[in-house]
Amino acid sequence: MWRRLAIAVVVLVALGAVAVGVVAYRNTYDLREERVTIGALDAVLAMPTTAGRPVGLVVFVHGDGPVDATHDGFYRPMWESFARAGYASLSWNKPGVAGSAGDWLAQSMADRAAEVTAAIAWARARPDIDGRRIGLWGASQAGWVMPKVAADTPDLAFVIAMSPAVNWLQQGRYNLLAELSARNASPAEVRAAVDRSDRERRLLDAGASYADYRREPDADPDLTAARWTFIARNYRSDATADLTAAATVPTLLLLAGHDTNVDVADTEAGYRAALHTLQVRHYPDATHGMVPKALEDSPVRLALTGLLAPRSVFTTGVLADQAQFLKNLRPSSGTG
Repeated sequence: MWRRLAIAVVVLVALGAVAVGVVAYRNTYDLREERVTIGALDAVLAMPTTAGRPVGLVVFVHGDGPVDATHDGFYRPMWESFARAGYASLSWNKPGVAGSAGDWLAQSMADRAAEVTAAIAWARARPDIDGRRIGLWGASQAGWVMPKVAADTPDLAFVIAMSPAVNWLQQGRYNLLAELSARNASPAEVRAAVDRSDRERRLLDAGASYADYRREPDADPDLTAARWTFIARNYRSDATADLTAAATVPTLLLLAGHDTNVDVADTEAGYRAALHTLQVRHYPDATHGMVPKALEDSPVRLALTGLLAPRSVFTTGVLADQAQFLKNLRPSSGTG
């Protein structure tokens, strides 16, 4: 019996070692990551391992929330894909996150745009970066940041926009109604939720303080003072004018078929009306984060896929389409 037990233990240890090895292998990327500092921000520069001359650069612009430089590893499959297309990637911990000074909730969209512009200037000072091939990648809330940067950076080489919105208030209302619909809310529940949203909007328009908001009988107990201030600072955001000012920047727009955060039809119409050089890709099975809906709906499958096959977290075509877009670009005539 003891011999059989010993054999079983050895087998289990061996299987455990194999599993650890498989996970480590699947989460190893063809990249050379360098920790860098840009002003007060702690950042990561992910370079192609075979770079023998200056490479292009994709500057990452986060969506909402306390996001770190790798987005908990979510960005790395994209970084690898971009590296194989001849581009480095630059991303940073948001202010107040993982070593970066400041507070991201104290930022306006203009503050975020200035942050990105400073990162571009930092990158152009590096001899291993080709200043003619610097562009932006951003998701969701980045849709109010990247157009500002593009409008003020005439020689920006490209923009890749994943699930962006155009108007903050319209996006918020769409998201509210989509989530109510997803949980089959009754007409009475929908009316009550819309009324709450309208009252919140009136408070914002009146410049109400957080204390004023908390006095509302149906105030959200999870909404903090910092978040209220962040919303008050940014809720009037609309990308239309900035998109128009950045009309000539080559842009790839990625839209999901199951996006409950953003009205993709409205976004596509706004981008098509404003931009002269636009490519649009639709992913019918994807959610807001470009993850297959069937995968996102199963937390266990999603966790296992992220652990054992992280490149497969993205819906089919997302990585390849972005890499092809970069390969097809021609260097701008701007700063070298």
